[in-house]
Amino acid sequence: MPEVPEMRLWVVIPAYDEERSIGATLRRLTEQTDTGFSLVVVDNGSTDGTARVVKEFAAEHPALDVRLVHEPEKGTGAAADTGVRHAITAGATHVARTDADCLPHRGWVAAVKRAFGEGLEMVSGPLLPRTDEFPLKFWERRLLPAVIGAAALFGRFRPGNRDPLYLGPYVMMPGCNVAITADLYERSGGFPRTRIEDVHEDRALVNRVRRLTAAYGLRKDVTVYGSVRRLRAFGLVRTLGWYADHRYRPPVVDIR
Repeated sequence: MPEVPEMRLWVVIPAYDEERSIGATLRRLTEQTDTGFSLVVVDNGSTDGTARVVKEFAAEHPALDVRLVHEPEKGTGAAADTGVRHAITAGATHVARTDADCLPHRGWVAAVKRAFGEGLEMVSGPLLPRTDEFPLKFWERRLLPAVIGAAALFGRFRPGNRDPLYLGPYVMMPGCNVAITADLYERSGGFPRTRIEDVHEDRALVNRVRRLTAAYGLRKDVTVYGSVRRLRAFGLVRTLGWYADHRYRPPVVDIR
């Protein structure tokens, strides 16, 4: 059998003013069943203590390779791209991204590696509501998955996602729960260096990948728990509008 190259996985976390949230995300990563990864946090011009929290965490967990880089160009796309390219330059063969207000399932890293081992070049999975931030109302528990499902359904029929040149069907892959090979990331051009107000960079990356390969998909065990703060702030209808090509544009995007 041909020798399988060593998988060098990096996790990327873009962060903007997440002093209150990122500590829980970092701690969850130390609790992974598979700790064979390196971590880079991209401080996207934070005005609070985000960088300090990351530095303190790194000092308290010397066994985990933690890097902190800075990206002054505002935008989730720009910050995520900077983080992924930093990881690749440092030797990453595979990169997974989550966000600074999210909690990956404790088996997330292991599940991502299994998916790559099965031959996928890009993988995502369920985004479920966090229950530790504050008591969730019944509708919030039920509606975050429903909102994600509605956005995914809309995406299947959105004209921009139906180009005959695509090699596979549209699949919604939230930026806070996505992993990709370094090779495919570079070949596709990666995340567009944009603000989330302008472009949903995760959807743009999916469509870039679809022009190159059909080796992407969802796995039920690649699970991340996300904040419901945007859903709580915007409400159901406006949240749906936000995900549907920014038909709703809030006066404040960075909900904290």
